[in-house]
Amino acid sequence: MFQLINNLILSLHNTLVNYIDVDFTLWLSWLLTPLLVTFILPVFIVLLLYITALILYIYKLHWRTLQSAYNANDRWSAARKTVSALWDAHGWIWHGYEVCNIENIPTDSPALIIYYHGAVPIDMYYLMSKVYLLQNRLVHTVADHFLFRIPGFSIIAEGMKVIPGTVQVCSEILKENNLLAIAPGGVYEAQFSQSYELMWKRRLGFAKVAIEAKVPIIPVFTENLREAFRCVSWGRKFWLKLYSLTKFPMAPIFGGFPVKMRTHVGKPIPYDPGVTPEDLQAKVSQVINSLIETHQRKPASILYALLDRIPCIRHKID
Repeated sequence: MFQLINNLILSLHNTLVNYIDVDFTLWLSWLLTPLLVTFILPVFIVLLLYITALILYIYKLHWRTLQSAYNANDRWSAARKTVSALWDAHGWIWHGYEVCNIENIPTDSPALIIYYHGAVPIDMYYLMSKVYLLQNRLVHTVADHFLFRIPGFSIIAEGMKVIPGTVQVCSEILKENNLLAIAPGGVYEAQFSQSYELMWKRRLGFAKVAIEAKVPIIPVFTENLREAFRCVSWGRKFWLKLYSLTKFPMAPIFGGFPVKMRTHVGKPIPYDPGVTPEDLQAKVSQVINSLIETHQRKPASILYALLDRIPCIRHKID
């Protein structure tokens, strides 16, 4: 038996030596490792989402047991606090995440938060966590329909108040004195905006919601968002064609780089009873474009975004 194993080992050794260039294999693995890592890191975000789902399931199924420990008023409160702490910690450790002018988000009145959609809207996960931990207010969010077909997402939608969202449903949420976040560009902007250009087309839904609910709009932009995660730029026409046929984001995403991320919350745009949806859309896009021009370095650079983590170097680069 041992002789047979020994013969197999010798045979394998001879095969490797005679037919495989070990040095070339090692060089190739060294060369491809950074590329593989950039595609593996986004999987970590998916893992965090499933951890979020797991925590919410735990609180849903074991609320009676945990109620006395957390002394919360409803079964979701402690779960949301735990999930928010998880994402807030990830943002602080991995991106040095900060929010500028969070006081522009009201603490006791409704408002519609409008934001630029990155390849992965990880900045909204962080912002929602900050608002919930600091203001004890849950930000309801509108998500694309494809997310609701992903296994495990339903519990996140239920616990964190994520909805597909019609104008009527969104208006009712705001009329109930809640905060609501919408990215007008949606998945289209996430997949195909390369240089922080807004890709809203003629989407007026958010403007109709704000007018019907009579609430202010809070413009939001996150610095270096597209340096953290990016969609591949090659084959743009091909991915665009696939998206137009399936309405599903097919362009591969890579990244997960620990760049500095800073969310800038603009001044509220007050409700104006005389404004039209078209005029309101133009006004909001102008304000968000102004935030982008003011706070985002162009041309964007992953290297500089990484160096932004070091304050003294950031000051010299700027």
